[in-house]
Amino acid sequence: MRHSTLMIFSLLACPLAAAPTPTQPAPAPPPIAAQADAIDSKVRSDVVAKLSDALRDNYIFPDVGQKAAEKISSALAAGEYDKLTNLSAFAARLSADVAAIAHDKHLSINAMSAAPPPPGGPVVAMPRSEAGVVRADKLAGDVGYIEVIGFPPLPVFKPVLDKAMAALQGSRALIIDDRRNMGGSPDAVDYLVSHLIPPNQSIEINDIVSRVPKTNNFDRKKFDSGPTPVSFAKIPVYVLTSRNTFSGGEEFAYDVQTHKLGKIVGEVTGGGANPTGPVELGHDLIASIPWGRAENPITKTNWEGRGVQPDMNVPAADALKVALTQLGQTPATDIAAASLKQVFAPRSTPLPGSEAAARQFITGIVGKDPDYSSMTPEFAAFNREHLPILRQTFLLPLGELRSIKFEDVGMMGDDEYRASFAKGAIIVAVTLDANGKVSGAMMRPAPAGQ
Repeated sequence: MRHSTLMIFSLLACPLAAAPTPTQPAPAPPPIAAQADAIDSKVRSDVVAKLSDALRDNYIFPDVGQKAAEKISSALAAGEYDKLTNLSAFAARLSADVAAIAHDKHLSINAMSAAPPPPGGPVVAMPRSEAGVVRADKLAGDVGYIEVIGFPPLPVFKPVLDKAMAALQGSRALIIDDRRNMGGSPDAVDYLVSHLIPPNQSIEINDIVSRVPKTNNFDRKKFDSGPTPVSFAKIPVYVLTSRNTFSGGEEFAYDVQTHKLGKIVGEVTGGGANPTGPVELGHDLIASIPWGRAENPITKTNWEGRGVQPDMNVPAADALKVALTQLGQTPATDIAAASLKQVFAPRSTPLPGSEAAARQFITGIVGKDPDYSSMTPEFAAFNREHLPILRQTFLLPLGELRSIKFEDVGMMGDDEYRASFAKGAIIVAVTLDANGKVSGAMMRPAPAGQ
């Protein structure tokens, strides 16, 4: 599988995808101040050329990528984009034109300085979480409940999920709330599914078929179940879904359903099954180009364009109530009302060493040379390559660093700090590996009014 923790954190403003591809250079993070939105014919020609190449070279279905490239190239030549002098409007038109050919919900073009629209549906209010885990609860009748809203890289996800699942050990039934899950790493999906499989049994859960760039050849990565500290095999399992369940969130539901590990309750999911990666187009634009496709070993297909079809199709708001009714428990639509005891909540304090790491990361970019020994090799390589643009785009225009203050724990398990400068403020999120080295960092504008 192509996977890069670094690139996921660098692109946290984008929807979580199954896994970015490391064969393409990681784009520079979004600029703190949005670039000028006005564009001219040179910008349009340059962007279309780069996007066309990316579609031809990387899109999972070569023939579709070729047709999509021809579509936008022909539209440019015919003058169809001439009146689009606004960057956002141009990005939206390009997205619409390639979507008309590919019908792929992971394929899009967006401005890096603006948050892209969620691919699975309308904006969903996301709760606080730690590495994608929102909460775990004990319900009446020894029913366990856990909500997972994202699948960050396995080294981040595993220790948090282990803690939450350990608190649910001994449950006679399990409800997994997948309704707000927008996806993430296939390794993390695989790990959650593994909790539902007998410890002495190994099965092939899912495959990712990926295109070798610039060829019509493909690689296949098989994802098998693995050992977990606790097991919930052979007990009733209900997975709650909504129309906003997307990408890796859908894979989890599909895996559970196809392997007969539990029942799906809720709405048909969003319908995005093609893992994607970022391609920088220049001029503040970035494309999400799917390079792979999921293939279930049982169905030999996936949920792309169709979504996961629930076993019990009910409004998402009623999914918990229906699952509890199926288990013979008092129905409730709100987990707070159903819970006897919350046994896991996201941490609210920073990890030891993360503040020093955030400060060192910032001062290293501004200073003569970052301390690359404090970073993982992958993250150090990224910073060496992108140091000039990181300096110019993020920190040098802000002036002197005044203070760093802890803000919150991010969904990806990172610690977020508000860095205040003489001329503004940014949010810096850092992730540490098991050895205390910085494995990822992300910078974005600080919310207005703070």
